[in-house]
Amino acid sequence: MNFWVSLVPFYFYLFLKTSKNLQMLQQNRYNRGNKYLKWMKSNLKKNFLNWDILGFILLFFIQVSFFKFLFFIYMMVLIASFIYEHKKSVTKLPLNYTGRILRLFVTLFFLNLIPFLGLLKNETLCYLLFIFGLYFNPFVVVLANIINIPIEKLINFYFKSKSLKRLKSFKNLEVIGITGSYGKTSSKNILNDVLSVKFNPLKTPKNYNTPFGLMITINDYLDKFHDYFIAEMGACKKNEIKELCNLVHPKYGILTKIGMAHLETFGSQETIIKTKFELIESLPIDGLGVLNADDENQVKYALKNSCPIVWIGIDNKEKSDIYADNIKLSSEGTTFTCHFKKEKEKLVVQTRLLGKANIYNLLAAIALGKHLGLTQEQLELGVKKVKPIEHRLNLKKYYDMVLIDDAYNANIEGAKMALDVLNLSKGKKIVISSGIIELGDLSYETNKELGMYMESRVDVAILIGEKQTKPLYEGLIQKKFKKENIYIVSTIQEGLALLNKLKEKETYILLQSDLPDIFNES
Repeated sequence: MNFWVSLVPFYFYLFLKTSKNLQMLQQNRYNRGNKYLKWMKSNLKKNFLNWDILGFILLFFIQVSFFKFLFFIYMMVLIASFIYEHKKSVTKLPLNYTGRILRLFVTLFFLNLIPFLGLLKNETLCYLLFIFGLYFNPFVVVLANIINIPIEKLINFYFKSKSLKRLKSFKNLEVIGITGSYGKTSSKNILNDVLSVKFNPLKTPKNYNTPFGLMITINDYLDKFHDYFIAEMGACKKNEIKELCNLVHPKYGILTKIGMAHLETFGSQETIIKTKFELIESLPIDGLGVLNADDENQVKYALKNSCPIVWIGIDNKEKSDIYADNIKLSSEGTTFTCHFKKEKEKLVVQTRLLGKANIYNLLAAIALGKHLGLTQEQLELGVKKVKPIEHRLNLKKYYDMVLIDDAYNANIEGAKMALDVLNLSKGKKIVISSGIIELGDLSYETNKELGMYMESRVDVAILIGEKQTKPLYEGLIQKKFKKENIYIVSTIQEGLALLNKLKEKETYILLQSDLPDIFNES
C-alpha cells in the first residue's frame, strides 16, 4: 500500500481525537489552575490505557512493507470505535469553535507535521513519530496551548483596549458588579428584570463572567442607549475579581452568599472570602454595596473601604436594612413581605421563583432598585416580571411528570434548598443527582452530608456515576434509606429513561447538578 494512502484514516482519527481533547481543554478553562492536567491525571485509564497503544506493538513486530496495510486497517477500526463510543455517550457541552479553538487547531496542524521529518531517514521512524504523537495527543494539546499563550495575550490586550475605550465613551453608563460563590447568574437575571421596568440595563449573557466574557459583552452588545451594565463576575483564584473590577469599574456591587465553590483552586475558605470582597472594596465612596446579613462570612468580614452598605436578610432582622418575613414557599412559587426598616415601609412580593436563595436575590434587586429610584409600584411590577431562570429551580413539564430543573446548582446549601422545594411536592419524589464537585478534601464529607439530607426528602434516588456518587450512596445508606430505591447509572439519559418505570400518578423529579463531560465516568 502507498505510504500517503495509509495516512488518510490516521489524520481523520487524529482530528477526532484532537477535537475531543480540545473539548476537554475548553471545559477545563484552557488549563487555568492546571485544571486540564488534573483532569488528565484523574482519567489516566481513559486517556492512555486504550487501543491507541497497539500502534507501537504493530510497528515493532511487523515489517514496514506489510505494516502500511495494517496501519490503514488499524486506523479504520479506531475511527469506527470512536464513532460508536461517541454515539453511545451523551455530549452535554460540545466543542465550541471559538477563535481561540481555531487558533489552537492551526498550531496543532503545524505540530502534527513534525513526524514528516522522519521521512528524511526512513518511513519506520516517520510512522513511529505519528503513533507517538497520536498516543500522547493530550500532551500535544497542552503544548499547543502553551505555544499560543503569547498570541492569546496580544489578542486579549487588543480586546481589552477596545473595551476600555468603548466604556469610557458612554459617559452616563453605570456598572453594577455581582459576585459570590453561587447565585450570581440568578441574581443578575432578577436584577435585570426588576430594573427593566424603568431603565434599559444590559446584563452579561449566559455565563460570561471572565475578563474575556466581559470584553465580548462590552464590544458586541453594549451601546449608548443602555443605562446600566450588570456584570456577573466569576473567579477561581485570588485577585480575579479585582482584575474584573479594574476592567469595568463598578459603582454598585451585590455579593451573594459565600460558600466553598472552587475550594480546590482557591486553596482556603479565607482566600475565597477575601476574593469575593474584592468587588465591594473596589466600589467608590458614592457607590453602594449590597451584602447578606444571614451570611456569617460577610457579617464577620472587616471591610476595607467606606462605601455605603445595605444589608439584606431573612433570619438576621436586627442587622438587615431590608428583610423578608411571612414567607410562604410552594412548588408553584413564593410569596413574602419585604420590610424597609428605616422607612417603615413594606412590600408584598409574589414570584414564580422557587427556594429561599431566590428570596435573597429578590431582596438584593429590590434594595438596589430602590436606591436607583424605583417606586414601590415599579418594584412590585418588576418582581412580578421576573422570569424563572433556566436550570436553576426551574419548573418544567416532563411528559406527565413535573421536573424541577436545578442542573446548574453546585453547592451544598443550594442543593439542600432544592431538596426542600422537592419535599413540598405532594406526589412521588425522585432526585437525579451527580453530587457536588470541586471541593477538594471536603468533597467526600460534603457529598455524604448531602446524601444524608436526601434521605427524608425523596422516595427514589437516581445517582449518576458510581465513583462520583459513592459518598451520596453512603450517606443515604447510613440514614437507613432503602437500597432498592437507589439506582446507580452512568449518564443522565439512563436516569431519565428509568422514570417511566418509577413514576406514579403524580411524580416530581429534581434534576440536580448535571455535570459537564469532563466528569463522565463511562
